[in-house]
Amino acid sequence: MLEFKDINIKFADKVLFNNFNIKVRAGEKVLLNAPSGSGKSTLFRAFLGFQRINSGEIIFDGKKLAKNTLNYFRQNSCYVSQDVDLRNEVVSELLKEIFSYKCNKNTTIEQRKVKELFSYFDLQEDMFTKNVKELSGGERQRLGLIICILLNRKIWLLDEVTSGLDKKMKEKVVEFILKSDKTVIIISHDSDWVKNEMLRIVRW
Repeated sequence: MLEFKDINIKFADKVLFNNFNIKVRAGEKVLLNAPSGSGKSTLFRAFLGFQRINSGEIIFDGKKLAKNTLNYFRQNSCYVSQDVDLRNEVVSELLKEIFSYKCNKNTTIEQRKVKELFSYFDLQEDMFTKNVKELSGGERQRLGLIICILLNRKIWLLDEVTSGLDKKMKEKVVEFILKSDKTVIIISHDSDWVKNEMLRIVRW
């Protein structure tokens, strides 16, 4: 499904990765567990083509990351960043805009599904009329995750998506993600992830 093969990444005199390898099977849930500054988010950016690798290969669905395959990588994955950097628009208009993009033209947004997800993640329906800048960090994280779920892509790249949530909501988010049929790679320092046996932990 996904492989980082003999990855080498270097910044100036700092070697971030030296022949790094990891394979992720379809449907697998993997937690990247390493100290801050060790390159976890850099791997996500490399997968999406935003970070150049010095050598090695990134392989997804049998395709090697290159200029002619980059769109395939991006169109079949969903990245939710730690800061959940969303455009400052009214939430309802933001959702319409995202699903109007050419790459999402075959993905329908069902209002029933949206409402179900808002309810599950304890978001009030009046949030549809709010600007993104009015939302708390935890609300943006949940909104970012909901957008990821609705996009229905093969692989989810989740970077600290539970950091702004209370314990009860962290548990609900973890449960939902681990029960999904998606391939998920997670970056998190929350113990709610580490203690779960359904998750494979990759440490370095």
